[in-house]
Formats: sequence, C-alpha cells, structure tokens
Amino acid sequence: MQFADPWAFALLVLVIADATRGWARPGRAPPSHLGFTGVPFLSDAPPTGRVRWLRLPAILRTVALALLVVALARPRADGTHRDTPVHGRNIVMTLDISSSMKALDFRTGNRLEVAKRVLADFVGRRRGDFLGLVVFAGRAFTQAPLTTDADVVLDLLGRADIGMLPDGTAIGTALAMSESHLEDLPRESGVIVLLTDGGNNTGYPDPLAAAEAARALGIRIYTIGVSSHGATPIAPYETGRPATMEAPSALTSREERILGRIASISDGRYFRVSDDSTLVHVLAQIDALERTDRHLSEVVSYHEYFVIPLAGAVLLIACELLLRATWLRTIP
Repeated sequence: MQFADPWAFALLVLVIADATRGWARPGRAPPSHLGFTGVPFLSDAPPTGRVRWLRLPAILRTVALALLVVALARPRADGTHRDTPVHGRNIVMTLDISSSMKALDFRTGNRLEVAKRVLADFVGRRRGDFLGLVVFAGRAFTQAPLTTDADVVLDLLGRADIGMLPDGTAIGTALAMSESHLEDLPRESGVIVLLTDGGNNTGYPDPLAAAEAARALGIRIYTIGVSSHGATPIAPYETGRPATMEAPSALTSREERILGRIASISDGRYFRVSDDSTLVHVLAQIDALERTDRHLSEVVSYHEYFVIPLAGAVLLIACELLLRATWLRTIP
C-alpha cells in the first residue's frame, strides 16, 4: 500500500486541534436560554443511557475527518506491471582535444577530425545505448551527459574542437569525470572509450588511480592511442605556423605502457591506431562487447482505494447528524 499524495497527512494537525477544542471546551449556557428552578433532589439519580453517549457525535466527527484526510492522501496499490527488456550499454566517449590532436598522421585529416568522424559513425549505429561525451585537454568538460538521443550526441561531438580548453593532457581528470556519469548505474554495464594521443601531464587524479576506481565501480576502460610511429607534421591552428613543421607528437613507449595499464586494470583493452581503417576496426571490436541484459519494470496502472475511507467518512458524518437530530438531541 502506498499514498499518491502523502502531503495530505499534514491536515491531521487540524483534525487533532478540532478534537482537542471540542473536548476541552467547558459547558456554559448559551446567550439565549430558559431558566429552570433547581432540582437538587435529582443529583443522586443515575445518568440515563443517552447521557453516557453524549460525546459519541464528537467522536464520530473526529474519525470522519481523519478518514477524509486519508482519502485525500489517495491510498493505492500497484496494479499492472510491464517488464521491458533493455539490451543496452552505458558508454562514455572520452576524447582528447589537446593541440597535438591536429597532427597530420592520417590520410583524410588531422587526428581530431578523423576521430570525430569515426566516433560519429560509431554513435550512429547505437540502438538502445546510453551515450555520453567527455572532452579534455588541460581540463575535462562534459560535452554531452548520458542520453539515448544519438542526434544530440552527434551535434555536440561535431562542436568539440581544439582550443575549447587550456592545453595539456589531463587523462586522470577526464577518466574521473567519465566515471562520475557511470558510478550509479548497474555494475558491468558501464564502458569508457578513451581516445588520446599523449600521456598524462596535468590534472588530478593520477590515471592509474582513476583506473583503480573504475575497476571498483565495475567500469571497463578501452584506451586508444592515436599516433603514428615517429614525429608527424602538425596542422596550422590559429598561429599560422606551416603544416609541414615537425613535432615530437608520437606516443612514447612509456605513455603506451600507461595506457595499457589503465585498460588492463579495469579489464579493458589498449589499442594503438595509426590510420583511419585501424581506428574503424578498433571501434568495431569495442562495438562487439557483450551487451548487458537488463529489465526495466514500470507500473502501468494502480488500484485506487480512496473510495473506502471516503465512504466511511460520509457514513460517520451521516450517523453524527442523525444522532444529534434524534436520540442524542440536546436543548438548545
């Protein structure tokens, strides 16, 4: 049994106040009354049955008012249930938008452009999954909270760009923010896809500590290192520097080991990606993750029982009025 409007029970204070006033009020003669001579010889006479029941109407009124309050609270019980199987996952894409992501190792654009294009295709194939997007550089930012609206995620993914955040690579901070979106969901249903081209160099917590937290929460992390082997040209961005400028933007062996440990700690996998087709293949492997079978149970209808206390209240009020007008009638 449950109550649809439990706030109505606050009205019981008024019911109690009314009952207390009625019982505590001393009897006194009304303003207009008839005087009778004293009848002291009747003082020792036993009270009649009706005198013993004079307070019954007041009791009936109090109980009736209490039942009205219960009716206003709308007691009800669950009626029809509907169980809907949900074969979905909760996926947070964690995308690096630091300045090094403008490197031109891929044939069809810089690293960020290719990553966004492949992730957009990944999002477009989702059915029944909750998707979110966290972007990071020197800081992390939730670009899209978890939602089943793929169009919203695609729109916000398209808006992610280099320069939105201070430069740097705060992997640990980004992982912690991504985990915050998944921590209250069923265990083993959360997945983080981390896509970066560098090692952690700022922010808090440490990436390995964030990976330990993910394991404790039952969240798998799949890390993708986006980088060719060796120095690569950097695309011009705001500064107007030539696109052929060499920069040491390739992942080092140490950075790869850390990304691999992040994945292994959380029971995920690490992938090294150096071209478009490999990135597509990696996301296809992640797409093949076993889905978590869940059942969403919802109440379709309720059995309402407010009629029972309402009928009781009406009956008691009718009895009170009837008693006051007949057997327990007083003058005046």
